[in-house]
Amino acid sequence: AGMEGLSVGSVLLTGCDGGLGLGLLKGLLEQPSPPRHIFAACLDPQGKDRGHQPVPKPSCPLADVTDPNSIKAAVRKVQAEVGSAGLNLLINNSGTTRRSTLATETAENMSLVYATNTIGPLQTSQAFLPLLKEAAEAEGQREMSCSRAAIVNISSILGSIEVAEAWQERQDICYRCSKAALNMLTKCLALEYGRSGILCVSVDPGHVTPPLEQGMGPVTLEESVRGVLQLLAQLSATNNGTFWDWRGQRLPW
Repeated sequence: AGMEGLSVGSVLLTGCDGGLGLGLLKGLLEQPSPPRHIFAACLDPQGKDRGHQPVPKPSCPLADVTDPNSIKAAVRKVQAEVGSAGLNLLINNSGTTRRSTLATETAENMSLVYATNTIGPLQTSQAFLPLLKEAAEAEGQREMSCSRAAIVNISSILGSIEVAEAWQERQDICYRCSKAALNMLTKCLALEYGRSGILCVSVDPGHVTPPLEQGMGPVTLEESVRGVLQLLAQLSATNNGTFWDWRGQRLPW
């Protein structure tokens, strides 16, 4: 895909209230051929918290990825706009964390973080499956790609069981467990939805708040966004059900 960037007809991006979500939204709009339809799902549709950043009004009522009614309303909204072309790309970026150590971790933290980081992407993916299938079929015989039909789960290297990175810096058990579970969800989605031509991957954007020590992730949000969008432009069928980082490197589960 090289320099022409990520070319995709329609995108739904959750968690656009700030940080990476807002960065990805701007990055998508700045692609050489930006999406015809971009659905930016925010917790705060009025944008009170987004300051004065010059971004479009979010066009999606997906206030809460843990609320099935909110998700259903978003599906109806997207369906009304995209029609039979379906939805090409779902980016599950909604995420939360609670700072914790093994000594201080609680059932409440675990439940809260799991509900948003793991159950949220599951429910959103299930609900948008019919529209993703439509997109996969609408594009005819083309190979699997993010331009055709894909689910991208924004994960974290902190969820890699093999790497178990940055243990000294942040234990954050609830976050690590939720992202490890999200990675398993990615694999399950790939096994099931892949048969319909929908590509499913986990991506570590390297951009965590508060940041880890030097050298562990991109220096800036812009670098993270550029890297992630470049990666998405290059993914194909052989990458279905895999885990990548913002540098375009394959990560171990």
